[in-house]
Amino acid sequence: MRRARGFTLVELMTVVTIIGVLAAIAIPSFLSQKNKATDASAKEVARSAANAAETYATDHNGSYTGLEASVVHEYEPAIQTAAGGNNAYLSAAAAAESGAGFTVTAVAPGTGDTFTWTRKASGAVERTCAAAGANKNGCLTGSW
Repeated sequence: MRRARGFTLVELMTVVTIIGVLAAIAIPSFLSQKNKATDASAKEVARSAANAAETYATDHNGSYTGLEASVVHEYEPAIQTAAGGNNAYLSAAAAAESGAGFTVTAVAPGTGDTFTWTRKASGAVERTCAAAGANKNGCLTGSW
């Protein structure tokens, strides 16, 4: 009679345990990468909105007065101005009170992190962010 060949129960349980441990390590890091990608898309929306705001000012004698999200969308139709489709979107755009600067804010889908691009009257640019949850993803220091 031939000897039966195959794996013992102990060997199978050992392999399943190792696979489980590896999955427990790998899955959270993959999810973190996805969140970083959505934050990167929001940063790009903020940057594109800033470019559209600069174009708006060029058309209005250097003034940002009247700048708002719908105006930014007119200048750059690819910028989404409302949540939907799991895409980053422009949540706010406004001119500074003097009309010599502006602020645009984009929101990352899924994470809710916000990324703001501010051009001051002096011409200085400030990029700030706020993480919505405990996981900071693309907003580690409050600026980007």
